[in-house]
Amino acid sequence: MNYVTSFKRLLPACGLLFLFCLPTISQGQQAASKKGWKDLFDGKSLQGWKAVGGKAPYTIENGNIVGTMTKGTPNSFLITEKEYGDFILELDIKLEGDQTNSGVQTRSHIDATANKGLGRVYGRQVEIDPSARAWTGGIYDEARRNWLYPLDLNEKAKTAYKKDQFNHVRIEAIGDELRTWINGVPVAYVVDTLDATGFIGLQVHSVPDAQDGKKVYFKNIRIQTENLKPTAFPKDIYVVNLKPNALSDAEKKAGYKLLFDGNSSNGWRSVRGDAFPSKGWEVKNGEIKVLRSDGGESTNGGDIITNDQYAVFDLSFEFKLTPGANSGVKYFVTLKEKTSGSAIGLEYQVLDDEKHPDAKLGRDGNRTLASLYDLITSNRDVRARRPIGEWNRGRVVVTADNMVTHYLNGVKMLSYERGSKSFRDIVAMSKYKDWENFGEANAGHILLQDHGDNVSFRSIKVRKLK
Repeated sequence: MNYVTSFKRLLPACGLLFLFCLPTISQGQQAASKKGWKDLFDGKSLQGWKAVGGKAPYTIENGNIVGTMTKGTPNSFLITEKEYGDFILELDIKLEGDQTNSGVQTRSHIDATANKGLGRVYGRQVEIDPSARAWTGGIYDEARRNWLYPLDLNEKAKTAYKKDQFNHVRIEAIGDELRTWINGVPVAYVVDTLDATGFIGLQVHSVPDAQDGKKVYFKNIRIQTENLKPTAFPKDIYVVNLKPNALSDAEKKAGYKLLFDGNSSNGWRSVRGDAFPSKGWEVKNGEIKVLRSDGGESTNGGDIITNDQYAVFDLSFEFKLTPGANSGVKYFVTLKEKTSGSAIGLEYQVLDDEKHPDAKLGRDGNRTLASLYDLITSNRDVRARRPIGEWNRGRVVVTADNMVTHYLNGVKMLSYERGSKSFRDIVAMSKYKDWENFGEANAGHILLQDHGDNVSFRSIKVRKLK
């Protein structure tokens, strides 16, 4: 029996009532599509929500929650009265203008005593950023750790946000993993052990006078909390894993390997021989640490290098400086050059810029934190830097076309092409000018520098790229 025959037989049975059959089918389909979802906003009232943190008003207009940007008040939030653990959240957001931002708080909390009793919200926020920076979908730790996932880590996703339109946001907070999508585009992936539960919040950012009265709209807010099934995420998107010395399942599938297991010196040796240094270095409390000596280059334990060599790779590491400390992470180290000090290689500078004199040497600040030492100055964005004594996240990516990029805490610091004319020109003006074909080896070791200062490393991981 074909579809036309079935339809003809059904029509007499329904008669005039056939017109009422269609809505019944449609409602059933809608119910199925909503299975497992719960609306957090009924389109009519703010039941289940409360305003905290600032005095920006939240109202309801045409089925939208509307927050109005208000000068002279701190960040304002409309938060759920209920707290959530694991969830999948979807909503639509639109901002007026592009000179401010907004965000969605996840598993967040409030310090009720801050802001003169208004309270200060803190916790992981999914950013909505219409500015030229275009970090929508990135993850910011509001009032606590700053940026966890800037979109310099996933530049392809910067075009996902559509200005002056409603944008669909999907957030998956399952276990220790937080992942985001904007208009169906995968954006950010963070693994973090803080905050197993907390409220959800809708932000109206503090604004300058010129933005007073601009609005942000929220609608179609719904959540799943049971039988959660993570959505597939591309394995080539970088994962920020804040668990020390650990690899997530996603990182393992992408091909990352730990270069430091947190417990031993396995995989590392001295530049002076086949064994790990007997002094000057310490593996303790999940850290591999340079011990303080005289502040000189390679005068105590000496530099250490990986047993293996790398040609095209994605290297991540965390480092913690003590006041006035100097060190570095080098790559394409071949040990072919003869030197009495540190081994020769391209260097990601690790330095206390404020207190170490090296920051004032070189040319145009090219010996400062995250710079390509003595060659290229890093991005001077102050917000990319964590205070001395806190952990910073470094990253070096080398692709098959010889492009190299340095990152600091997820922010792009610099980019250059090995072997290019511009690269060779700056080498010719540097301390490396006498080394033939400096920095152009096909492969080399990764090195942690002993500069006689107390510096710690952890979460050192690498993926070989094709």
